[in-house]
Amino acid sequence: MSAIRRNGVRSVLTALGVVIGVASVIVMVNLGESATKNVSDQISTMGPNLLFVRAGFGRRGPGGMRSDADAFELEDAEAIARDVRGVVVAPGATTQSTVVFGNVNYSTTVVGTTQSYLEVRGRELEAGRTFSDDEVSRAQPVCVLGQTVIEEVYGDAEAIGTRLRVDRLSCLVIGTLVEKGETMGEDQDDLILMPVRTVQRRILGSYDLTDIYVSADDAASTSRVQADMEDLLRQRRGIDAGEDDDFHVRDMQELAATLEGTTSTMTTLLAAIAAVSLLVGGIGIMNIMLVSVTERTREIGLRIAIGALASEVLVQFLVEALVLSVLGGAVGVSLGLVGSYVVAQNMQMPLVISWDAVGLAFVVSAAIGIVFGYIPARKAAHLDPIDALRHE
Repeated sequence: MSAIRRNGVRSVLTALGVVIGVASVIVMVNLGESATKNVSDQISTMGPNLLFVRAGFGRRGPGGMRSDADAFELEDAEAIARDVRGVVVAPGATTQSTVVFGNVNYSTTVVGTTQSYLEVRGRELEAGRTFSDDEVSRAQPVCVLGQTVIEEVYGDAEAIGTRLRVDRLSCLVIGTLVEKGETMGEDQDDLILMPVRTVQRRILGSYDLTDIYVSADDAASTSRVQADMEDLLRQRRGIDAGEDDDFHVRDMQELAATLEGTTSTMTTLLAAIAAVSLLVGGIGIMNIMLVSVTERTREIGLRIAIGALASEVLVQFLVEALVLSVLGGAVGVSLGLVGSYVVAQNMQMPLVISWDAVGLAFVVSAAIGIVFGYIPARKAAHLDPIDALRHE
């Protein structure tokens, strides 16, 4: 420690490479873990065990993505709910509409659906009620508003009980949704829910569905549910064996796994790049220790002359290199944890600490001191005492 303190500035600069390397690895790994958790959380907010069913050719051929398939109808959603085990189904007839209240005009997403939408998409009512089966079947002009629509159209005024014009239709506001925030860059609160038949007959003028939302009872059964739905829909749409589906089913769990795999790969790549600075830090330690051996040649010769063993000189310089790298590793761990917190806060992601990465980075920093300190220590241990004492 006294030898390290004698050259304080040089020792700090020597350890800086290890500090930067350890901190970089920890920040990169924790950032990757946080990103993976963020993706998983966002997809889970879209609905429990959710699957999207949409008409159109999901495979890309020579002519590009084909979308000329027949649209789904309400009967298709009812068939899935009736014939596929362990699912809750909500139809979706979605369009962009302009809503008017007083002198306020606002463009938002209108989703025609049933009361099952709340369960399938994991939504809750903040106030009021959702529409009834009778209101759905009779195409009643009632609606439930998301929080973004309320803020943009009503401000601080009470929304429930008022009449809101959706395109040319006067709609009674009967409920409001609990705020959900953004998911995958999309504002989940910028929407209006209305009975599906109301949207089809009185806004779209069409009985087509843009989506069918399906929630499986058990997360483990989504692949089975997807297979059952595909078989059912192929029968209903008259698709023969060997022909491509003219629809596609998207499993959000599969999407989450794909995105998590991508972020994991990127995390590994970034951590590997950051680890290069650890190698650079080790080379710095070896370089400075070689300089130290040269500067202290007479001291080493004197120690050996009065009886110090070569192994003792070896250990002396090896311990100096180890102390430098361990101190650098400790400071790097602290900076890495602080940096992870700052980055997660700035990027609005949940903070996830990979303690395995923290421990491994620290152990590697200590190992670097031993590995890169060995050559200078061995050189010091094998100095000839007579030549060392003569050294100027």
